[in-house]
Amino acid sequence: MSLLALSRRPLDARRRAFWLKQLYRWHWVSSAACLIGMLLFAVTGITLNHAAQIDSSPIVTRREARLPERLMAELTSDARRPTGPLPEPVRAWLGAEMALPVGPREAEWSRNEVYVSLPRPGGDAWLSIDLESGEVAYERTDRGWISYLNDLHKGRHTGAAWSWFIDLFAAAAMVFCITGLLLLQLHAGGRPTTWPMVGLGLVVPLLLAILFIH
Repeated sequence: MSLLALSRRPLDARRRAFWLKQLYRWHWVSSAACLIGMLLFAVTGITLNHAAQIDSSPIVTRREARLPERLMAELTSDARRPTGPLPEPVRAWLGAEMALPVGPREAEWSRNEVYVSLPRPGGDAWLSIDLESGEVAYERTDRGWISYLNDLHKGRHTGAAWSWFIDLFAAAAMVFCITGLLLLQLHAGGRPTTWPMVGLGLVVPLLLAILFIH
């Protein structure tokens, strides 16, 4: 064996040790970062797959009130526009008197009514204000925790913060999977079943999609 080959052995060993250390570090950091999220998405994947078999009894809550006359002028002055948020004084009154944080949501304006859709994870809600009588009607439907978690899985009516979380979680999950694949490659020499198992994870869903999904 040449001296050049002997000198390369320690170098290759150090390089392998360096990459193993880096991959293990990124693998466990990414796994820790996305562990709870992966459990959440795995559980809700099952509940979504069996949504029709899970019984739920929606709970409907209704509230009624009457808008003060001083605030009616705020609405009637804007009643001709087709869309736009409720005036700030009206939103403040709804929050204080009815505990409804409407915020600057778009409202649907008509000649006789202002309607605000208030979708939420796990349910739905809406608010209407009669422009003639000032009557305020609010209805909220709650479909339970399973529906709530399912909507978190889908990102349905969850807002910008949850959308950012899903993106960051997906990035962490990708790091976890890629570093796991590279670790498999480094250790595959002593584990002959590594690549058949990886291939099985590809072939099984592919065959199911080709044969049973039409």
